[in-house]
Amino acid sequence: MSNIDNNTINENIKNSSRSNSPKRPFSFQLDPARIELATHEEKQELVIMRESTSLWKDAWRRFKRNHFAMIALGFIIFMFFFAFIGPKLSPYSYDQQIRGSENLMSSLEHPFGTDKFGRDIMVRIMDGTQVSLVIGLLAAFVTLIIGSIYGAVSGLASARVDNIMMRIVEIIYSMPDTLIVILLSISLKGPLDNLLNSYYIFEGVDMIGAPLLSMFLVFAFLYWVTMARIVRGQVLALKEQEFVLAAYAMGAGKSRIIRKHLLLNSMGPIIVTTTLQIPSAIFVESFLSFIGLGISAPKASLGSMVNDALNGIYTYPMRLVFPAVTIALIILAFNTLGDALRDVLDPRMKK
Repeated sequence: MSNIDNNTINENIKNSSRSNSPKRPFSFQLDPARIELATHEEKQELVIMRESTSLWKDAWRRFKRNHFAMIALGFIIFMFFFAFIGPKLSPYSYDQQIRGSENLMSSLEHPFGTDKFGRDIMVRIMDGTQVSLVIGLLAAFVTLIIGSIYGAVSGLASARVDNIMMRIVEIIYSMPDTLIVILLSISLKGPLDNLLNSYYIFEGVDMIGAPLLSMFLVFAFLYWVTMARIVRGQVLALKEQEFVLAAYAMGAGKSRIIRKHLLLNSMGPIIVTTTLQIPSAIFVESFLSFIGLGISAPKASLGSMVNDALNGIYTYPMRLVFPAVTIALIILAFNTLGDALRDVLDPRMKK
């Protein structure tokens, strides 16, 4: 601090001590004569420098403070190892029928027991979890691609084009998605079966079957509308910002602005919506498998395993408990992870 500033402060202190105005109440009395100015070294000690960090580093730092989110993330990682590595380590396969081992209870050889056909329940739960995770990730990827592109184009287009595109979104949004899934699963079963039997696409599709392929088509047709509305709102808020106007001034096209500027700056809500889409897809697949419209036998599914266990619910209740609890925990973990990501990626949630 300069000498002029020091003299000014001293004069203000003396004038305040000589003033005849009534004293204001304080929590403690200050004696102006005892006030000393801080030295340069003392001022430097009070300067607290904060280390510069990026958005993702700050989000990860805040995410680690959420203990429930860390538990959910650890559980999801464990379920991926359980679903994809576990079947390779097991001596049994999901469709292997072990003669003489029907309707066994939990043991060291079969931790979750066996079903009425002698198949190991734990291996089938591994395989069913693998199917649920794959369906959830692929469905989320489909909604991410279609919804983000559609929403970005709608938000950046003219008012007339945006109005038309959003009316289409509202029409699709008003459709009962579960009913459409069931109707398409039934109506597309025959044509898709003929397609799979006539042409070899890639290994594993013929085992999944037509109902599951129709489910992916329904996700492509219906479940992207939420993502499109969220991305459109973000684009409408960002397209008038200075960096977008600067990109226009430098000659950037609309496709480059969408890819390099608008979508990248909307990545937080996009990640949150994609994460929350995964448990929704897992629930739909489990529900369709439970009513017999999901994955085809002998492939295992958590929903179909719950349906098979209903007949022996009083005799062998654990057959229903194991797959049902697995579905509930997976959905709960992804929902918890999505809520945590929404909190850490929203700047308004910072304290």
